[in-house]
Amino acid sequence: MDRRRFLASAATTATLGLAGCTGNANDGSGGGGGYGGGADGGDGETGTPTGTPIADHPAAADLDAQPTLGEATDTLIIAFEDPSCTLCRRFERNTYPRLVSELVEPGEAAFVYRGYPIIYPWGEPAAAVLEATYAADEAAFWALKDHYYAEQSSFSTDNVYEASQSFLADETAIDAGAVVDAARNGEADDAVAVDVDAGERLEIGQTPEFYLFADGVFRTTVRGAQGYDVFESALGV
Repeated sequence: MDRRRFLASAATTATLGLAGCTGNANDGSGGGGGYGGGADGGDGETGTPTGTPIADHPAAADLDAQPTLGEATDTLIIAFEDPSCTLCRRFERNTYPRLVSELVEPGEAAFVYRGYPIIYPWGEPAAAVLEATYAADEAAFWALKDHYYAEQSSFSTDNVYEASQSFLADETAIDAGAVVDAARNGEADDAVAVDVDAGERLEIGQTPEFYLFADGVFRTTVRGAQGYDVFESALGV
């Protein structure tokens, strides 16, 4: 499977705007993309209409195996993000904390993270380390995910394994060496491929991209590093 197959998103008449990190970078540093984006009322890429049940939507493929924050089962934010994407970093640093405090923790919604490494090369091994970490310990996964975005500019293809192992050894209780070895050896590749396949089926060509579900059905797509109010309004919470 070519994990760097970059697909152009089809436009929809209801789209308010499209912006994000696009899959056209070829070096090992962070960067790319502009700010903007919006929400549309359907999934124009795959023809999945508003009102599609969660279980039937491509964004929710293998949902039970995905890292999820929150107990809500019928109101979901399914995020496709790349650890190397600067627009994902903007979302994670500015919007994600408020989503957690105002929607996830009160039980209004759950947040699902899917790694979609299409921007810079170090995002692919980082996605594998995240999956290997999740297999070992869920809390360590969320800590490492946050660390990637907080320290994004310090990562590259040359140091991602070593830097990830150092963080996991210092900040979590898991066997950091075993987790990183699992990622190096390809043991997390199938888990990464599930997310990449879902993103390709949706024809996602930029990150971040979010699929929102309310009352058990698909509500809308949000693209780019949007603010909290966009999510709140789209979900109707």
